Amino acid sequence: MAESPYKALSLSLIHQGKVRDIYDIDEHHMLIVATDRLSAFDVIFDQPIPDKGKILTSIANFWFDKTSHIIQNHLTELSLTEILSAAEAEALDGRAIVVKKLKPLPIEAVVRGYIIGSGWKEYLNLGSVCGVDLPSGLQLAEKLASAIYTPSSKAAAGEHDANISFAETASLVGTDLAKQIRDKSLELYGYATRHASNRGIIIADTKFEFGLDSNNELTLMDEVLTPDSSRFWSLSDYSPGQSPTSFDKQIIRDYLETLDWNKAPPAPLIPDEIMAKAASKYSEIQTILCN
Repeated sequence: MAESPYKALSLSLIHQGKVRDIYDIDEHHMLIVATDRLSAFDVIFDQPIPDKGKILTSIANFWFDKTSHIIQNHLTELSLTEILSAAEAEALDGRAIVVKKLKPLPIEAVVRGYIIGSGWKEYLNLGSVCGVDLPSGLQLAEKLASAIYTPSSKAAAGEHDANISFAETASLVGTDLAKQIRDKSLELYGYATRHASNRGIIIADTKFEFGLDSNNELTLMDEVLTPDSSRFWSLSDYSPGQSPTSFDKQIIRDYLETLDWNKAPPAPLIPDEIMAKAASKYSEIQTILCN
């Protein structure tokens, strides 16, 4: 993977993810930098989405603040200027945050309010999603009677996450913690969907990540309710039975599906107009949700 152009030179790189770079600060803190890197089908592209990292950071920080009454999160009061040189802080302004070091939990906490994506494929084959039985006759993108918790395992780099049952999550982290993750995820989703609905937006599904702090308290981490972790649809355009337009990089995925590409590196070039449309979707959902 190419080095990030937003590298904080005075800090040691701990991990370079698909989009985020993590740097070590001290025993209790680390720096997370959201880059403009594009990842699709678990492949990193050379073409960035302009300002994507700043938009993701802004949206996530908005939701961390809005949901702090539901669960604590990884944000700290430390500013970039307290950690970095003036030049580094200026270069990373808007796309980097100082967070608490947590013990990450090996679960992607997925909540679905609508049947779409991998959940739709599993429903067609089994009539259920992650062991949750659903009524027969549902249409693509149909709203579920109530949101369902459908966790997945965290896969190793380069591999795909796998849907797992609640019982399997309990075996990974213990029954009490598994219940807490499920209940907080559903509460977060419920709160967010009400906020979004008032702004004409459907949150079809989303995923949360959690860790444990030094007191073993459950803590919301990574990102929350961004276009990279959620499906946002326009309420005015929504119609069950067809796949709605998303406020994310779906336009890029749709384009890639038309190519004779095996979804493995090297990544193909994407036309500038497709990249520009994706960037505008990120910007649009930020304006709608966060104002």
